[in-house]
Amino acid sequence: MCKKLLITNGRILTMAGKVLPKGCVLTENGRITAVADQIEIPEDKDTEIIDASGCLVMPGLIEAHCHVGITEEKKGMEGDDCNENVSPVTPWLRALDAINTMDAAFDDAVRAGITSIMAGPGSSNVVGGQFVFLKTKGRRIDDLIVKEPAAMKIAFGENPKVNFMDQQKSPVTRMAIAGLLREELFKAREYQKKKQAWQKKNQGKSQSSPDSPFEPDFRMEPWLPVLEGKIPLKAHVHRADDIFTAIRIAKEFGLSMTLDHCSEGHLIAEELAKEGFPAIVGPDLSSRSKIEVQNMAFKTAAVLHQAGVLVAITTDHPVTLIQSLPLCAGLAVKSGLPMEEGLRAITCNPARICRVYDRVGSLEPGKDADIAIFTGNPMETFTKTMCTIINGTIAYRDENF
Repeated sequence: MCKKLLITNGRILTMAGKVLPKGCVLTENGRITAVADQIEIPEDKDTEIIDASGCLVMPGLIEAHCHVGITEEKKGMEGDDCNENVSPVTPWLRALDAINTMDAAFDDAVRAGITSIMAGPGSSNVVGGQFVFLKTKGRRIDDLIVKEPAAMKIAFGENPKVNFMDQQKSPVTRMAIAGLLREELFKAREYQKKKQAWQKKNQGKSQSSPDSPFEPDFRMEPWLPVLEGKIPLKAHVHRADDIFTAIRIAKEFGLSMTLDHCSEGHLIAEELAKEGFPAIVGPDLSSRSKIEVQNMAFKTAAVLHQAGVLVAITTDHPVTLIQSLPLCAGLAVKSGLPMEEGLRAITCNPARICRVYDRVGSLEPGKDADIAIFTGNPMETFTKTMCTIINGTIAYRDENF
């Protein structure tokens, strides 16, 4: 690993409002230290120079919702750890404990210029567990973590219904899904109040103090970051009524939330803009495999953006393969999303939505040196990834670059 990396002569798209037709990016110790039209080549021998002439240099792409490593390709039951679908409420589960970094999808992501992902449990349960935001290169997941926990997965609609109907237990209706989630959030809030009251009364004492013990609840503790506003609910919602139910419950408990999939978002865009929740749209490059996605369309991202909703694009890998992320953004542009917003939907917007914009999503001094170099616009079919840099280290380099 070289301590310094200097990219020269590339068209620099910072995604922070600045475009350099022919500029440079300097990184040191895994961070970006300078972005400018010209940067003097350091004289020390520790600096590797990459000539990006004729190429587009931009932040590494970001996937805001996927199941990479937790639903492995071609491994069936043995590699599928996405849904603990025997219980409808499992907030204590952590994707961190199930993601296999040896999954081929990680390498596919790197080769596509994708440097970070939000990965987590599926949508068979009303509450599925905790997502993690991580980088895409490395063998030990503990070394890849950017934010953990990063969100709490909840799900509405067909998936929980079908899963538990097959088991002949609740929930089998949308009423029961909402009811179970409300019950769980009510219990979590009561637990939070109890803990806060104990902390106020017993400042400076340990929780196990014999004169005033507090019994931590392993199954309730994961809700505290949600209730405190540190991480959002991550809501699996396709149909318009499910979207509104998710919003209703989030507002009842004063919680932040992302609307993941949001397949009928274009039908209610003005209402969603008023509510202020961001949307992670997709996967639109897949079949309409169930009733609740019958109105799925690539125009959804454009309509939501035009209404004022903050939008990111998702593949929902493995529903759509992760390497198709830039193509999905391109198809959204083809359906009306402005070109710049298409690029934002796979860089700075998911970084903001996932609450990691202080680290990734744009090329600015102080941020992680996650950089992708393309032969052109990554949303165009024939564009090639020439180089992917993660934390200032070259993770992938085309043999002809």
